[in-house]
Order: sequence, then C-alpha cells, then structure tokens
Amino acid sequence: MVKVNLVVVGKVKEKYFADGIAEYSKRLSRFCEFKIIEVSEENYAKVDFATENIIKEKEAERILPNLKGYVFSMAIEGKKTSSEGFANKLNRLISDGNGVITFVIGGSYGLSDKIKKVSNELFSFSEMTFPHTLFRLMLTEQIYRAFSINSGSAYHK
Repeated sequence: MVKVNLVVVGKVKEKYFADGIAEYSKRLSRFCEFKIIEVSEENYAKVDFATENIIKEKEAERILPNLKGYVFSMAIEGKKTSSEGFANKLNRLISDGNGVITFVIGGSYGLSDKIKKVSNELFSFSEMTFPHTLFRLMLTEQIYRAFSINSGSAYHK
C-alpha cells in the first residue's frame, strides 16, 4: 500500500479544522497509509525580512529529515491543476512504483528555498493565501478526492 505523508509546520488549534482533517484521514486509510507529521513553528515577536528568512531556515531543518519519496511542496508559485489532473498525477506516480509520496506545507512565512530545491514538484491550489490550518484540511480533502476519482467512487461529481 502506498504511503502518503503530509509534513506540516505548526499545530491545528481549531477543533473544527482538526475534526475535518481527522475525517478525511480516516477515509484515506482505505486507499493508503496516510500520516501527518507536524514540525514546530518558529515564533518571533517582531519579524522583518531578515527574520523571515531565519524562520524559514530553522523550519526547513525540521522539515528536511521527513522528506521521503516523491515530494510535492506547496508554494504559491507552484503548478496549478484540476482535481482530475491531480488524481491523474497521483495515479501515474503510484503506477510508476513510487511507494511514498510526501506533501509539504510550510509555516506562516512559507518554505525556504532549500525545501523548494529538494522537492520534485512545487504545487499550488491558487494565487490566494489561505490560513495554514484551513489549507491542511483542503489538501487532505483533495488527496482523498484524488484517490476517490482513481477508484471510480461517486464522491467526486
């Protein structure tokens, strides 16, 4: 069974987001071994451009050891696709023998270039900015939707 890892910076504080993520994680268990790996977020009282880079680099050091298999890093400049296109991409990766697929969501200031460079692909849902916990729910749902599409489930209409 394919392993899908979601590496994220920070924790989910809102119960309603945590409940949604838990629901889609449970649904994913019939398609893959789904695991969420949380790394701690840097917190600074005052943040300027230089501090942003320090934050991203410190978070990158926590993310790097968790990058396994084919790595999608979520970045606003990344490739955009439809749900069907995303499902096709996952299907191809699994068919080509990729046993581990990892998705990365950075912290409040995004991902360091170090993480982007070691990723196989930069991926984006939109040019809009979303709260990280909402985006974690959205990505988990889209991963579930992709597996549902590939299995011929009626979930995706």
